[in-house]
Order: sequence, then structure tokens, then C-alpha cells
Amino acid sequence: MASSKATTNGTKRKANGVSSETPNKKPKPDAPAFKDSKQEEVYGIVDRQFYPPEMTNGRCNQYKSNEIERPIETLDKAQKETQSERNKIQVKDAVVHWFKCDLRTTDNKALHLASEKAKSKGVPLICLHIISPQDYKAHMTSAVRADFVLRTLEVLKEDLAELDIPLYVETVEKRKRIPERIFELCKQWGASHLYINIEYEVDELRREALMTRKGLEEGIAVDAVPDTCVVAPGELSSGNGNQYSVYSPWFRAWLTYLHKHPHQLDLFDPPAKNPANARKAYKDLFDSPIPDAPGNKMLTDEEKKRFRSMWPPGEHEARERLSKFLQERVHDYKDKRNFPAANNTAVISVHLASGTLSARTAVATARDANNPKKLDGGDQGIVNWISEVAWRDFYKHVLAHWPYVCMNKPFKPEYTNIKWEYNNEVFTKWTQGQTGYPFIDAAMRQLNHTGYMHNRARMAVASFLAKDLLIDWRMGERYFMEHLIDGDFASNNGGWGFSASTGADPQPYFRIFNPILQSEKFDDNGEYIRKWVPELKDVQGKAIHDPHGRSAKGVKGYPKMCVDHKESRNRALARYKEGLGRDTA
Repeated sequence: MASSKATTNGTKRKANGVSSETPNKKPKPDAPAFKDSKQEEVYGIVDRQFYPPEMTNGRCNQYKSNEIERPIETLDKAQKETQSERNKIQVKDAVVHWFKCDLRTTDNKALHLASEKAKSKGVPLICLHIISPQDYKAHMTSAVRADFVLRTLEVLKEDLAELDIPLYVETVEKRKRIPERIFELCKQWGASHLYINIEYEVDELRREALMTRKGLEEGIAVDAVPDTCVVAPGELSSGNGNQYSVYSPWFRAWLTYLHKHPHQLDLFDPPAKNPANARKAYKDLFDSPIPDAPGNKMLTDEEKKRFRSMWPPGEHEARERLSKFLQERVHDYKDKRNFPAANNTAVISVHLASGTLSARTAVATARDANNPKKLDGGDQGIVNWISEVAWRDFYKHVLAHWPYVCMNKPFKPEYTNIKWEYNNEVFTKWTQGQTGYPFIDAAMRQLNHTGYMHNRARMAVASFLAKDLLIDWRMGERYFMEHLIDGDFASNNGGWGFSASTGADPQPYFRIFNPILQSEKFDDNGEYIRKWVPELKDVQGKAIHDPHGRSAKGVKGYPKMCVDHKESRNRALARYKEGLGRDTA
């Protein structure tokens, strides 16, 4: 599970309580369960500065029944209907690539195409990145992720400069002005061609569709190409032509597609070196600095020191981390991946989310490390890891086909009828790792300190919030996005949907993780707990999983359990059944 973009017709989520962007209006700690749609505003689930109220279930069903054009279809139509006119536009003084979540020179499709176009006419390639404080806020981008992106841009600027390619980074305060400003810059640089890699969140798809058509009016050909996924959304469908909403059959189709189209795993070359006159013609771009973080995403000096020591930026670090994992730890991945203390995962999610590593490179490199070089045979650690990376593709396919998940709605709209709790006092205990459940608290403290959380722990804390606490899962989804360095909307939304039973291919609503059993199964000796919950470092044996219940004296300084799991489980089952109209007898 893992981040976020939003939509003009919908919303993104935001956690309440400890966020620096919590609305001024705060509910009472003992506020009742859901009563009307105002809870979205009162509890910070949606930022009304950017997004309208929650859409109806009926409109969601119109998307499901193909009655409404999806944003990805809007972009595809714009690209196809303008293709002939865009082809007529002649290359002028330069070609531009707009970097978004693809901050790398290696295996970057749009960047490669832009370079080839520029090279074919002997003109310079110019690279661009836009910082938008409003986008950061609307998309719930964490401060630690914004910092990582800015540090990565420094690395990227140096890498491109070695090829005499400038990278210009500008802050645009108003998000709606981004397309207009990009066209202004293209004209200023004498560029008539703009290349971008497609992102599948709703705002981005609609913006690129608009820019595709508007570009013709400006004399600029906008080429938006699929590159984020190994297999692009829309390429896979079942025998009856439907999109897959369950991972296992989708993954089988994904593997079959790649076996039939092995070139899909061919990597794109880095851009060619610019003509010798580029440095002189665009000297001001080479000299321009990377801006500081916007005021709404600033880190303290202590946070900068801490996070920067943990998360070196750039694609070189990404490839080195991947290589080391495949050489040293992948063979044990299948057996050890669920144990947070084992340190046996690749921890490249931050690089996949920011695009310093492409998913295609990750899968192709793993395949090439396998013996034989297969996606679904050979070393079981590699095979299992490839299947986990594929989940990122799956959730982006879900987002593209069922875009209302980007509009403050669960994949299963009927789950909006569940009466969630909105209790700030309990929610804050969850966010701060003070629930009294050691495994849950260790995970939340890891997130708050590092900007990262192990995937098994993500599932456990999400299940605990949605089912033990019955707090609206969207508050947890938002909290993750505002604190994760690897925040990716599709993966984060998909993971929360799985744990809260509201998403595509979810765990059944009646499957409720027991937080103590999760602790005993995946942190048997308490190593993970002791690392992140120092109050329990001296607790021995099985008492580490339930220090107050299994220790005669309890543990001074560590809170008692905020809820009883058995009682909470029964309450959750009843609430889910009521909301879904199931028999509660």
C-alpha cells in the first residue's frame, strides 16, 4: 500500500488532528457517527478550496456502466483527434520535456522521444519542472516528499547538465495557471513540441487533455505518452471485454501480455547530448537555481537532517538500491517480506513514486537477475517480488477505469452507507502511536519518524483504524499521504480500500486483523516493537505484544489499550452489516 492526486469533480482526502492543514472548525472529541455530508469538511477529509462535495453513488455507477466518459478516455480522444494536426507542426528552435513524477534520465519514454525529436532537427532539448504549492496542498503531498523531489531535481539538473541539457524549475502559485505558464515558456524558448508522461489521476488526465487541444491554438504539439506502468491501463481486459477488478486474474493477464509483447520491457535510452550552442542560447536556464520548498511544505532543520540522512535522492541511488536488493536479499523475499524487522524488502517505493526509477526498469532488472530469465518461474523470491511490484500497475489500472476512487468515493460505492466514527481524541492516539497495541504503535511511530512504513504494518494499522476504531478510513488515507515519503495516490488508496474492505479486490468485510495476533505472527520476538516503542524495550517474552494484559505490573509510561479488540470486532461486524443491508441476525 502506498499516495495522491485529485479531481475537479471530486476530492482528495486529508487526515484531521495533527495535520498542519487541519480546518479551523474542530469537532468535539465525542462527536457522533456520520450524519450528513458535512463530515467531509468538519473532519478534514476534503479541502473545499479545490473540490466540490462528494458525488452520488448513482454517478459512480454511471462510470461503472460506461455511461460517463472517463478522464483517460478524454485524453485518449484528444490525442487521437489532434494527431494529424499535431504532426503538421514543424520543429522550431527547441523541444521541451515536462518532468512530473518521472524524475530520471534513464528509461524515460517521453524524455527519450523528446530527445529524438530534437536530435532529428538538430535543435536543443529543454527540460522543465513546475512546483505548485496549491497542487502540493490539494494532492496532500507530504513535506518530506516535497523535500525529496527538490533534492532529486538537484541531482537531475547535474545529470542533464553533463549532456548540455538545461533543467528549468519554476514555482507557479496558482495551479490552474500551470498550462498557460508552460505554453508561455515554450514560446519564450521557441519550442513548438512538448512531451509528457501520462499520470492517471483525474486532475492530471483532464489537464493534459485540455493542453493537447489548447496546444494547437498556441502552435504547440503536446504529446502525452504512457510510461508510468509496465503495461498501460486499457491494454488488459477479460474475455468479455471488462476491466479486471480482482488482482489474481489481472496479474495472469499482465504476465500473458508481457510474454506476448516482450518488447514492453525494453528500456529507453537516456537523452542524447545537446548541440554545442545550447549552453550559450539558454545560459540563463543553466544558471537558474532549484527553488526552495513552498511555505506550506517546509521541513524544520531537524527534519531535514533526519530525512536526508535516511533518503538519498536521485536515480543513481535508486538503481544502486535495486541492484543491492537483487544481489543480496531477493532470494529470501518470499519467506521474509512480511516481517518488518527483517529488512528484507527493496525499499524502492519512494523511487517508484517520484519516478527516479521506472516500474519497467524494476521488473526488467529483476527478470534479468532470474535464472532462467522469466517473470513467473525460477527464483521464487524474484517471482514473488515481481508480483508485488505489479500491484502498483493494478491500482493505476483501477484508478484509470474507475476514476471516482479519486473523487472521495470508495471503489464499492455502497460502502458509503457505513456509519463511521469521527473521534479526534482516538484518531490522534492512532496517529501518534499511543493506542496501547504495541505493533500498531510501532508502525505509526516508524511512519512519523521516517516518512515510511513497512507494508505489513500498513495493512495492520489501516485495518485497526477502520475496523477496531471504526474511524472513517479516508482520514487514515489522508494522514498517510501527508506523512509518507513514498505517497502514491493509487497504491495508497488501493491499500486502504483493501484493509477497510471498500476497495478493489478487498479483504472481506468480516476479515478483521487481530492486532495482537498480527504482532505475534510478524514480530514474534518484539524486535520491531522495541525499536519504535522504547517504553517497552525491557519487556520480555510474549508480554511484549500485550504488556498490560500479560505483565503483572504492566508497563509504566505506556498507555493501556484504547479499545478492546473483541468488542470492537463485534461492533464493526454489526456496523458493516447495517451499512450494507446485510442480515444482522
